[in-house]
Amino acid sequence: MPIRAILTDIEGTTSSISFVKDVLFPYARRALPGFVAARGREPNVRKWLDTVALENGGACQDSVVVEVLQGWIDEDRKHTALKALQGMIWADGYKSADFTSHMYPDAAPALRQWKDAGLRLYVYSSGSVPAQRLLFGHSDAGDLTGLFSGFFDTEVGGKREAASYARIRDSIGLPGDEILFLSDVVEELDAAREAGLGTVLLDRLDDYPQPREGDATHGHTRATAFDQIVV
Repeated sequence: MPIRAILTDIEGTTSSISFVKDVLFPYARRALPGFVAARGREPNVRKWLDTVALENGGACQDSVVVEVLQGWIDEDRKHTALKALQGMIWADGYKSADFTSHMYPDAAPALRQWKDAGLRLYVYSSGSVPAQRLLFGHSDAGDLTGLFSGFFDTEVGGKREAASYARIRDSIGLPGDEILFLSDVVEELDAAREAGLGTVLLDRLDDYPQPREGDATHGHTRATAFDQIVV
């Protein structure tokens, strides 16, 4: 069956891992105490702080919650509450023009070409949907949000679980073999393949200096850039 939709990861796929780890994560870590002090009473912030508090014994002071969140940033923990709060903090950074998001030079042209060819484009990342929109809306290549038909985050499930890709497949409304998933993580690609999706391993040499070839690809088609992907 022809490919009719592209589902792409972000970190290590459209954007460098170093941008997330060296720019976004430290920015959120530094900003957390002031953000919580200034906006901690807002309902959409409070619910996530309370979620973290409940997971750590109940009535924690906000200062303790901040320390927990900063620890999770250091661990790169994929927690929905952390991702939501980070997204709000990054929104402030983007609006203040403190940074723009990295985009691999081959990513934006390919995404535009696929869109022009009639393919539907989607994003699935561990970062929250608002954070995804911010990243693509303030990229080095300009505002790319208009290229995408939808965004998915870990509220649909973990990225290494086949059920998550089945939910995304059903939401998109296409058979799995008409959807191509792009990621730099072979375990994510394994899960997507189990749900019936096509797969391509992005093996960015800037992010993975040791090429992943042979058995390391788990049988997924390998590409080092978007312009190598045939759809």
